[in-house]
Amino acid sequence: MTDTHVAAVASRRRELPLAALLLLAVIALNLRPFLTSVGPVLDLLRADTRLSLRAAAAMTALPFVLMGLLAFGGAAMARQVGERRTVALALLLLASGCAARAWSSGSTGLIASAAIAGAGVATIQALMPGVAKRLFPQRIGVAMGVYSAALVGGGALGAIASPWLAQHGGWRLGLAAWSVPALAGMALWLHQTAATGPATAQGTGEASLRRFATQRRAWLLVLYFGLTNSGYSTLVAWLPSFYREQGMAAQPAANLLAWMAVLQATSALLLPLLSRQHGDRRPTLWLALACQAIGFAGLAWQPQLAPWCWAGLAGVGLGGFFSLSLIVVLEHLADARQAGSLAAFVQGGGFLLAAAGPWLMGWLREDGGRFTTGWCWHLGIVLAMALLTGRLSPASYQRSMRRL
Repeated sequence: MTDTHVAAVASRRRELPLAALLLLAVIALNLRPFLTSVGPVLDLLRADTRLSLRAAAAMTALPFVLMGLLAFGGAAMARQVGERRTVALALLLLASGCAARAWSSGSTGLIASAAIAGAGVATIQALMPGVAKRLFPQRIGVAMGVYSAALVGGGALGAIASPWLAQHGGWRLGLAAWSVPALAGMALWLHQTAATGPATAQGTGEASLRRFATQRRAWLLVLYFGLTNSGYSTLVAWLPSFYREQGMAAQPAANLLAWMAVLQATSALLLPLLSRQHGDRRPTLWLALACQAIGFAGLAWQPQLAPWCWAGLAGVGLGGFFSLSLIVVLEHLADARQAGSLAAFVQGGGFLLAAAGPWLMGWLREDGGRFTTGWCWHLGIVLAMALLTGRLSPASYQRSMRRL
């Protein structure tokens, strides 16, 4: 082997992590705009289609339900047809669901399009933490920070761009345009995984998801991840409508959701970096939960005082928590395949719980209830999860999974 060839191989090995990190980010950017693009144009959509509040809630809740249910099947599908094909098909489903909104004219079509897109997102989310653990076994905090930041950053992009697109082409354009980046992400995925070995490895592993059903710690992580992230699903669905009810104009209300998502992305990247200074993630988790608590308290009792502050603090708390909670899950097991399976199990049950947030708020509003009740409900969840955080010491990770 010549010196030139050795140098080329060494150069390729140095470049691979950066290419893999970029691929994670591009895939993640596509996982939230189909959700966050709805809230800013919801009033236009409801006026045009006569969509009920409960049906509007279902448009956001149903994808989270699918994220839960299909998390259990994503790993199995990857083992059957291969990780590369599974992710590509999932991105195609996401693009199809978004594109279908260009022709949807009633609640059935809109909810069906949300289900199709949600099925694609659910499959991808089941696989990506395991992929990150495999590609970056020694730097999982950085990898998951980038992945989570890109994921919620995509949410910010959806919230910012959808009302602008709606002004120029109607609400259908504001929702359907997100098929384009999904197709671009699919093309990049197929190109990169054909050229690099690690990203073509199969599945999230040999550890059956059913084995985690007997683990108390696995169920504790499901509750922890799902209940806290229900605040995100509720805010995505209802924050713009809440402030429209408070008298805010449509574009500023949409910008408020975008501002929340931008700070989510920043926090999802920075808080894991802050927490890596020591092995215990709990102090940073408490910081994230404290930000959420202040944000929900402000929305409940003083919404007009500082709306940008309340939305921003909620975003900081939710973004940091999402990233850190997935890192904690992955750190419970050293083997990348088992850790990926645990992450799929936690996301499966967790997103089912998260789906309850927008659904309950929609039913509450349909029956004449107040947004304040919902914000107080989420504040109570955050305080309960702050207590639960105390049980997640690093010393307990291996002990809690010893039967695997």
